Amino acid sequence: MSRAQQPSRRTVLTVAVAAAVAGAATPAAAAAQRGTATARAVTADQPGRAGARPVDYHAWTTYSEWRTGTAQGARAVSGPRPGVEIGAPAGTVDYTDPHTGTTATWEYATWTAPRYRLTVPATEVVSSWNAHTPDGTWIQVELSGTYSDGGDTPWYVMGRWAAGDQDIKRTSVDGQSDGRSSIWTDTFAIDDASTGLRLVSYRLRLTLYRRPGTRLTPTVWRLGAMGSDIPDRFTVPASTPGLAQELVVPRYSQEIHKGQYPQYDNGGEAWCSPTSSQMIVEYWGGRLTADQLSWIDPSYADPQVDAAARFTYDYQYEGCGNWPFNAAYAATFADLQGVVTRLASLTDLETLVAAGIPAITSQSFLSTELTGAGYGTSGHLMTVIGFTADGDVIANDPASPGDDAVRRVYKRREFENIWLRTKRYNATGGVSSGTGGVCYLYFPARPSAHQRKALAAVGVR
Repeated sequence: MSRAQQPSRRTVLTVAVAAAVAGAATPAAAAAQRGTATARAVTADQPGRAGARPVDYHAWTTYSEWRTGTAQGARAVSGPRPGVEIGAPAGTVDYTDPHTGTTATWEYATWTAPRYRLTVPATEVVSSWNAHTPDGTWIQVELSGTYSDGGDTPWYVMGRWAAGDQDIKRTSVDGQSDGRSSIWTDTFAIDDASTGLRLVSYRLRLTLYRRPGTRLTPTVWRLGAMGSDIPDRFTVPASTPGLAQELVVPRYSQEIHKGQYPQYDNGGEAWCSPTSSQMIVEYWGGRLTADQLSWIDPSYADPQVDAAARFTYDYQYEGCGNWPFNAAYAATFADLQGVVTRLASLTDLETLVAAGIPAITSQSFLSTELTGAGYGTSGHLMTVIGFTADGDVIANDPASPGDDAVRRVYKRREFENIWLRTKRYNATGGVSSGTGGVCYLYFPARPSAHQRKALAAVGVR
C-alpha cells in the first residue's frame, strides 16, 4: 500500500463520519471477569495459521540489546525495565519549536541502533517507542534505511515527542522526501512501490534532550519499527472463526466530546484514536489522577478522554491520530507497553483476545460496508474486545452517540475486509487506500507466559 499520492495521512485517518451516528447495538451485561473463552478458543499454536508474514516488527528492549547500539553521551541502564538515557551529554543544541516560535538550548545525547535487516523488504515502515520524559526533557526518533538497489535514504525524523506539552509541542515533520521515499506523518513509504523498490534494512536513532544544568533525563524503554509489504487488494481471504470470548473493556464515546477543546481538534469525530487508547489503558488499570484532570471543564463527562486527546495531539498533523504518539501515550502509564504493527487476519486478533489482550484497529469504509455502524468514514479507530459464538467481531466503537451505545457487534466478513484491505472505493466512486491491518497493541510491561506466547504469534516481542 502506498500513500504517496496523498498530501498527508490526515486525509486517510482523521475520522470523517459521513452520516449521523445511529443504530447502536444494545450493550450486553458486563461479565464478572475480563473474558472467559469457550472450548473453541484459539492458541498461538493453532494449525492452519498463515505462513510467511508480510510484516516484520522488531524492537530493542533488553539491556543487552541497548548495549549493542552506538552511543554518544547516552548509556544503557539495567533494572526491571531496561532502557537508554543521557549519561554525560554529547553537547548542546538550539531548537526552535515550529509551533511556538520559541528557541531554547538543550543538552543532548544520541543512541543509534545497529542496522536491522528486514525479513520482509518493505514498502512502508512505522516506528514506535515507549519512554519516560520528565518535565524539561524530550526525545527525537529518526530512521535511515537502505534500498533494495543499494542506495540509502537520508535520516528521516519519525517524531519529536514528549509526554507533556510544556517544553516542546510534540510533532511529526512534513516535507521529508528524497524523491524515492517520503514520510507521511508517522509512516515511511516508498513513493512508487510498483517499481519494485523496497527498503531492505534500517537503523533507528534516538536523540535525548534535557535542559542544561539538570540531572533529569528521558529514558526510552522500547524502540522498534514495523516494516511491511502488503499487496494491493480490495478484498482479503476469509478466515475461519476460532474463538468465542469477550473482554470487559471500559466504554467511551468520542461523540459526547464534540466541540470540546478546539486546540486539540475539537472533540467528536476527531477523537477516535485517543478515545480508543483510553479504553484500553483503563482496561489494564491505568488511571489519571484528579490533579492530572484538574485543567478540564468539570462539567465534561469522561474527562480522561479529553486528557488523552491533549497528550496524543500532534501539532503538525493537527490531530490526535498519530499512531506512535498514541502508543507512546499508553506507555506513560505504569507497567504498560504500546506498539504499532500490522496483523494478518482476524485469527491474529483471536489469538490476542484469548490471551486477554484487546486491540485497536484502523479501518475506513462506506456506510453500506459495515452493517450496524450507521456511518461511513475515511479513517477510524475502534477497539476489538472479543468475538461472538458465530465468530462476529465485538468492538467498542467510539463513534457512538453515548457510552451506553459503544459496544457493537459487526459481521466478521465485513469487518475483516474493511480492516485488512489496502484499496477501497470511496463515496465518489474513486479509489482510496485502506490501512492493511494496522493496529495498536497495549499490554503489560511484564506479560504473562500466555500473553508473551500470543504476542510472539503475531510478531511482537
